[in-house]
Amino acid sequence: MAATWQNWSEVLRTQNLSSDKTMDGVSRWLLITRASVFPMTITSAVVGGLLAAPGPDANWLFFALALLGLTVAHAANNMINDYFDLSGGVDSDEYVRAQYAPHPILSGLISKNGLIAAIVVANLIDLGILLYLTDVRGWPVAAFALAGLFISVFYVAPPLKLKHRGLGEPGVFVVWGPLMIGGTYFVTTGSAPPWVFVASVPYAILVTCVLMGKHVDKFDADSSKGIHTLPVIMGRERALFLTQELMVAFFVLVLLLVLVGTLGVWTLLVFLATPRLLKTLKVFSQPKPAAAPPGYPIWPLWFVAWAFGLTRFAGGLFILGLIMDAVLPIHL
Repeated sequence: MAATWQNWSEVLRTQNLSSDKTMDGVSRWLLITRASVFPMTITSAVVGGLLAAPGPDANWLFFALALLGLTVAHAANNMINDYFDLSGGVDSDEYVRAQYAPHPILSGLISKNGLIAAIVVANLIDLGILLYLTDVRGWPVAAFALAGLFISVFYVAPPLKLKHRGLGEPGVFVVWGPLMIGGTYFVTTGSAPPWVFVASVPYAILVTCVLMGKHVDKFDADSSKGIHTLPVIMGRERALFLTQELMVAFFVLVLLLVLVGTLGVWTLLVFLATPRLLKTLKVFSQPKPAAAPPGYPIWPLWFVAWAFGLTRFAGGLFILGLIMDAVLPIHL
């Protein structure tokens, strides 16, 4: 059992499983669904729930269902992306996707029909949650969910292929911010005041930084395939600088929202991540190493790992601040 736990931990940390370890069923599905990036979705949902916590109308069963539904939707989205990128000729053994982590189909983790079946099952689970929450909370639940589904599916699916047109990054901002955080708040309380959508912006920016970092890492491969991500459109150096600005903007926006009373004073705990921010900004100001550092698991990705580390740490502090605000609220 200890070995199995080690497997799961390694997959969740690195999106890989060492060749000397025996693949178990849970690790297989963690790899297929790319569960290592679920913390971003879980954080968005928890932020929405914690913003609702101080109010008297919070329903925590509905919150739990929203959290489950969003996590399953993220799994479905990852599998949909892998399916359409492979079917569309983007993913191959030589493309970045199959180099930094095992591709579900190319690595033999699952067949193409098996992946389709998994996508269908995940969406059926979400459909059941959606129908129930829509029944108890009303049509806005469906609006939030369908908007997110639209962006998630057409992120890579034809005919829109948002990622190919420089619209993937804005789409991620909308999904992981206003839709996930605002939608979870609505499911939890039955209302969606404008300030909640404003409060969703800082964390949405951090998640967008992760995607920007990933697309900078894939700059050459995407350029050669005619995939016009935002970094490809802007150019590598401008994209790196924009990502640095967005990282700083997270902290500035949290401070401003505290000063105007939208967020509680406790959310200033995010500034404990300032040393991590400075280190990440330095990495984004320097060229990518010529080769992977010893023991580095997701090469040739580089910038995305640093952006994800900052997002996970600062996001965790943001949640801690919201918990403290729910327990001992202090607003300016």
